[in-house]
Formats: sequence, structure tokens, C-alpha cells
Amino acid sequence: MFETGVRQLRLAISMVTGRPISARNVERLVGDTLATLAVFGAPGDDLQEMLDGPFSDPQARRAFQEQALRRTVRRLGRHSPYYRDLFGSIDLQAKGLTLEDMPTVPATTKAALLARPGDFIVDGARPHITTRTTGTTGQPVEVWLSRYELELWPALSALSGLLRGEIGPDDCMQINISSRATAAMSQNMAVCRLVGARTRPLGIVAVQESLKSLLSGADRAPTLLATYPSYLAQLVKLARREGLGPEDFRLRRVDCGGEVLSTALARAARETLGPVLVNDTFGMTEVLPVSGRVCEQGHLHHDLNMGFVEVIDLDSGAPAAAGELGSVVITPYFPYRECMPVFRYDTRDIVRKLADEELACSLAGTPATSQILGKADHLLRVGGHVVTPRQIVEACEALPGEPWPARFSVRAQAGRLELTLSQDTAGELTADEVARHIALDDRGLTAVCAVVDGPSSDVLRPLRADLIESTFTGEPARN
Repeated sequence: MFETGVRQLRLAISMVTGRPISARNVERLVGDTLATLAVFGAPGDDLQEMLDGPFSDPQARRAFQEQALRRTVRRLGRHSPYYRDLFGSIDLQAKGLTLEDMPTVPATTKAALLARPGDFIVDGARPHITTRTTGTTGQPVEVWLSRYELELWPALSALSGLLRGEIGPDDCMQINISSRATAAMSQNMAVCRLVGARTRPLGIVAVQESLKSLLSGADRAPTLLATYPSYLAQLVKLARREGLGPEDFRLRRVDCGGEVLSTALARAARETLGPVLVNDTFGMTEVLPVSGRVCEQGHLHHDLNMGFVEVIDLDSGAPAAAGELGSVVITPYFPYRECMPVFRYDTRDIVRKLADEELACSLAGTPATSQILGKADHLLRVGGHVVTPRQIVEACEALPGEPWPARFSVRAQAGRLELTLSQDTAGELTADEVARHIALDDRGLTAVCAVVDGPSSDVLRPLRADLIESTFTGEPARN
């Protein structure tokens, strides 16, 4: 117990002072937590409170954030070629920096990251592995990570996951995400290793292979699934067509990210796979390890321990007011981000900002927004109305039959929405019937629909489920 207390103290000091965190110390805390769970069945509250941070008290939250931002600005101004130039051009000083000063710093864009990738790597860094975005929302971005980051992030995630009951030694995680997402794939596998759970990193393979893996024996079948909403949709559809139901699976949780997860798809997953918790998570390669989770009331709560999160107005770039749409801007703190950090990175993910006093959920102590509503570049302005990608996905995937994953394209034309759907999404409905089912009339919007054969990527939106990684599945040749 004494050794555990010392390790907790070391972690707390690093988190408060901003000193580099020992991944080995956190890994030993994971071992301590496993031992505690084995004996008592529940962890202590002190470590969880430390990991969640001082965010229920607005004054304590502000003090923590300003200290972390000053520390991060100081390091970037000294060691990052890109931010050395930027901070010098606006005479930004770390000393005395306040939250009110943040909007004066130009947001970092994806275009800047693509144009000057080498300038984001800090002086003296030792890049170890590269990870890429998928490219489904534009040109892929390459991000370099250090060994320190690759060891620290999974250790912290494993500790948090154990304390929250999200993963344990008896679990088996099946990972159906693109193998190009090396950071996410590596982190999931490392978390499983640290807690003693099994893992199956399959990637985006033919859906038949993944479904077979989910069914592989009562004691060996996966209990956790990490995937994209569009791939989950394909798994659920195939399972239904094979006549499978809740009694055929051992899953207890499904973590989805990278795309909009509709209400209809989440409900279908629970009906088909069993009483599983279907999580709509937030994560982004450029701002790792900052992440977000959705509470029971559908609010998105970001992890404020590891980064500063803002919501800015889409037109002015000023802080968005409660109830308004805005883009999520994230600054990962040092020492959580070391090799290729970003500051005020504009994710272009659209949310609606929520007022703190409106929250009454289990995570009400942490500020929240709506769920991700889509990318800013995909917003449509029709007759004075703003239509988000989530609205279109929710409407299409609520159509009769099995319309998920919704394959469509949409544009604003002459004051109305022109929506094109695949035949799989429309099902037995005609184009006119689809238009009547798209429940946007209450906003004074008119939708005109067309149905096309096949999931043509040239016409319809790209899905991450289409990032298929082929394997040799045929019978070996005989002489």
C-alpha cells in the first residue's frame, strides 16, 4: 500500500507541475489497481478523482487550465519552429496568459499542418512512429509520435479504463479500425496488454471475417468492439441476415468513432448484439491524446485533464455562445503531447455549445457540448437554415428497413435540399417516398430525392467501412 501511495503522489506531482510523466510509474499503478480489484472488487476513489481532474469547481478548473496553457506556450515558443514563428509574430508571452487571451492566437488549420509538417516537430524530438488520418474527409495528415507518447497514452487509458470498469482482465477486444490508424491500433493493443485482456486487431477486413470472429466460442469471443459506425452497420446487417441474435454474442460494449453514429443504428446494434453499451466517442489523430465521451443524456464531454477545449464561431472565430453552432478547437497540453504538438487546432468538427447550468447528467461537473454534428465543410445553408450532416444521417438511417450505413450525397440548390441515396439505403421506397420520410419539413425545408444503383464512391459520401484491407481467403492451390 505504501508503494501505491508513492506512485500516486509521483503521478499527481507530474500532472500538477507539468513534468514528464513516467509511463512505468503509471503501468505499476495499473498493476496495483488490478491487485486491488482482485481482492476488493472495486478501486479506491482517490486515484479516480485525481485522473478526472479539478473540473467541478470553475475556479480550480480555470487555475489548472491557465497553468497548463502557460507551460505549453512556453515550451512551444522555445522548441517548435512553427509556433516560434507564430507566437513571435503576435508577441504572445506565456507569463500572465489567461483564458481570455486564447482567441487572440490564430487557430492552427489542417492546411498549415499539411503545408509545413516538419515545422511542427519540436527541436530535439525523436520521432518513433507515424500515424495517418484516413482521408475520408480530405487529404490525409501524417503525425509523428515519440516512444514516450506511445508508452504514456496507453498506460493512462488502461488505468482510467480499469477504474471506470470499461475494461478488465477477462475481456477480449476486437479492433475493426483501419490499420493506417497506427496510433489508435497500437494504443488499443497496449491497453489490453497492460490490463491482461486479450485483443484481436483485425482491421477493416471483409465483414464476414469479423462476424465470424465475434462468434468464436463462448469463452474466447470478444466482449469489446472498437470500430466505425459504418462498419458496425455492416456487421449488424450481416448478423441479422444470418439469423443471429443477442444469445450468439458476448459483447458488453461497442466503442464507435470517426463518423456520425445515428440513434437508429445504435438501437439496431443493441437489438442484434445484445444489451451492449454502444459508445459514441470522440478522438482525432491530430489532437491525441485528448478525447471525449458521450454521457447518458447525449452530451459530449472532453477530457480536460489532457487538453484545453474551445468552441469558436464558424464565421468570426470568436468564442461561440451557448446554444450556437461552432467548431471544436483543441490544445493538447505538455507533457501529454511531446513530439509533434499543435496549439488551438481547429478540428472543423461542429457541435452546439451547451451552458454549464443546463447540465444535469452524471458528468455535469465537466463542461459539455452536443454530440459531433459533422464537419464544417459539409454544412448546408438552405433558405436561412443550417443543415448539419448529423441531421441528414439521422434522417436517412431512420428510414424503414435496414438503411444503415446511409450512403448519400446532398447539396443545397435553389432553396431546397437535393438528396441522392443508394438503393440499399432507400430499400423498397421510391424517391418520392424517401422525400416524404425525411423529416425536415418542420424547419420549412424541402427535400428532393433521387435513388441510384450501387454504392458509387464517385457520387455518394465515402465511408470508413470502405477502407477494406484484403486478405488471402481462398483455398490453397492443389498440384
